[in-house]
Amino acid sequence: MEEDERLFVCGSGSRASGSGIFCRFLNFLRIDINFDKIKACLIEFELQLVTEIGFSPRWFIEQRTLQMMVILQGAALRASKTMIGKTNVLLNCWEIKRAKYKMIVILHYAKEVVAIRMILATTPQRPTTLTINTNTSKHRSHILQILTQCTSISQLKQVHAYTLRTTTLDHPDTLFIYSRIVHFSSLNNDLNYTFKLFNHLENPNSFIWNTLIRACARSNGSKGDALSLFYRMVNSVEPDKHTFPFVLKGCAYLFALCEGKQAHGYALKLGFDSDVYINNSLVHFYSSCGCLKDARNVFDKMPERSLVSWNVMIDALVQSGEFENGLRMFEEMQMMFEPDGYTMQSVLDACAGLGALSLGMWAHAYVLRKYESYLDFDLLVNNCLLNMYCKCGLLNIAVQVFERMSRRDLNSWNAMMLGFAMHGEVEEAFRCFNQMVSKRVMPDSITFVGILSAFNHRGLVDEGRSYFDKMVSEYKIRPVLEHYGCLVDLLARAGHIDKALDVVSNMPIKPDAAIWRSLLDGCCKKNAEIELSEEVARKVIESEDTSGVYVLLSRVYATANRWDEAGLIRKLMTDKGIRKDPGCSSIEINGVFHEFFAGDTSHLHTREIYEFLDVIEERLNSAGYVPDLSQASIVDELDTGKRRSLKLHSERLAIAYGLLKLKPGTPIRIFKNLRICSDCHNVTKLISKAFDVEIIVRDRVRFHHFRNGSCTCKDYW
Repeated sequence: MEEDERLFVCGSGSRASGSGIFCRFLNFLRIDINFDKIKACLIEFELQLVTEIGFSPRWFIEQRTLQMMVILQGAALRASKTMIGKTNVLLNCWEIKRAKYKMIVILHYAKEVVAIRMILATTPQRPTTLTINTNTSKHRSHILQILTQCTSISQLKQVHAYTLRTTTLDHPDTLFIYSRIVHFSSLNNDLNYTFKLFNHLENPNSFIWNTLIRACARSNGSKGDALSLFYRMVNSVEPDKHTFPFVLKGCAYLFALCEGKQAHGYALKLGFDSDVYINNSLVHFYSSCGCLKDARNVFDKMPERSLVSWNVMIDALVQSGEFENGLRMFEEMQMMFEPDGYTMQSVLDACAGLGALSLGMWAHAYVLRKYESYLDFDLLVNNCLLNMYCKCGLLNIAVQVFERMSRRDLNSWNAMMLGFAMHGEVEEAFRCFNQMVSKRVMPDSITFVGILSAFNHRGLVDEGRSYFDKMVSEYKIRPVLEHYGCLVDLLARAGHIDKALDVVSNMPIKPDAAIWRSLLDGCCKKNAEIELSEEVARKVIESEDTSGVYVLLSRVYATANRWDEAGLIRKLMTDKGIRKDPGCSSIEINGVFHEFFAGDTSHLHTREIYEFLDVIEERLNSAGYVPDLSQASIVDELDTGKRRSLKLHSERLAIAYGLLKLKPGTPIRIFKNLRICSDCHNVTKLISKAFDVEIIVRDRVRFHHFRNGSCTCKDYW
């Protein structure tokens, strides 16, 4: 095959420039034309072959297509205006015959644009004419058949070009062909090309509108376009029941509450109030926007519910932190539907939030039993198992799940790293990070939250600052509040209050209340100057006027034995109507959760618990226990009253109940809503040795594993 012929028959995306390409092309056609005149007007001519449609005629030839046409769109021509002059259109047509191909080339000059149309047909018998019958259903069926064989966007563009040449838009079946082309284009995630197709259609039907809206709603960066398309669609075509789920999905992602409510109202106006798919989307939309009450209202009014309906509502409750309500709804759902993988993800997340180990292990067994033939059926479920076991205190089981996973994604590595961090296993978290990087899995923002948290729990200041800098310089990850919070907390708890203040002062974003609380907590633990603590407390109050800041400031005064100021803080809280968040600890025994509040007397076995507390206190005293009265409640009482206040902290009630009801040797697992105080931490260490029992406490920040009088946190928390 000759060089110039190969250029047009085989070339796909080839690039050439200047008048040389154009002249060789004309020479290939064996056309008698004045080359000097052509070259004069094409000095800056640049022809880019097939930049728009990925021309590859061989694919058609291999498919044995009888007729085909390729339009080379977008060939830029900076022609001399003196050559074109005032001529609007100059049309030249040549025909040539080859042994294998028949070509018709049309050169269309209009101002500064050139469009080259080439018709290529396989002609085994060398026909003298090119006949294309576009008025048969067989031809349109043939195009649809070719569409089903497309495997790339390049091939799809060729089918589009072929459709342009061999069909007419005024035929009703042609619009159906274009709807399929738009559909295939949207599935290939080429939104730019999909929009170009869409914009060339004069009267797109609702299917085409829905296809484009769905493509935008599923994309990462064009979800906002789904809303604008919906507004355009309303002005030309009436939406159908397939329109609203995609629109509401875009609204949920963008937290566009107002726009979503408008779509909801429009759906009701069109009579879609009983459509299960639209109602499912509404539940997801409202819950994503934080309107759980509205989501529940839609769910309760649904005349028909599918498994997806239950899954969406259960997930909405779990993601909103209503773990118990989510599990109750799961129990109700089982009367009508069998749980699937999506259901079990929500159940496992609820178990992780509550620390419900027994139910979490049942869910794990259910997953293994139901999907025994393909254990790696769902990566998301395995990730939820990792999260559940880490947050329920069984880190060793989480490691087993992780190591048996045949497929892992970034979320898997992050879950394992965060698990090591919350259990204080710094070396394992560091090893996990290095292993992840060695497998060419790029860390993200969450990854560095995990690794910085691990360093924070061990007080490794230099390592933490080094990885913070590496995150910015090496991985080009922009720090957010969570990263700065980890760094500030790391510095403050290690006693570097001034350095922590420097970080806060130089942050490019405004520090939130959590960062100021970390500073105040550091001031409290390291006995910083009262004036500095008061200044930090004022910053916290400016951001968030809650009970936590007053409690921390009162402890600063109590640690300095300034009880009068501590009393004034209590009075200030009373005057403002601010109540201290009550400490709450829970323990699971035989699958039943028991909650205890500080000084709680509402439990069924209160008398037994309080009697056993006296037994515990006797053993503590014999072990040399001295209470830290600064951790007592803010009360104007003598030391005896403060000692009793400490004795009735919620975690001590839960531990006493666990010692009473659990079999000897069974680990006691306590879940507390607040950070454990230093006095209770010391007491729990002594209890673990005096009663020869392992006690696992998950507080607001991390896990503490107490064994034989020591804690895995090494008294640094």
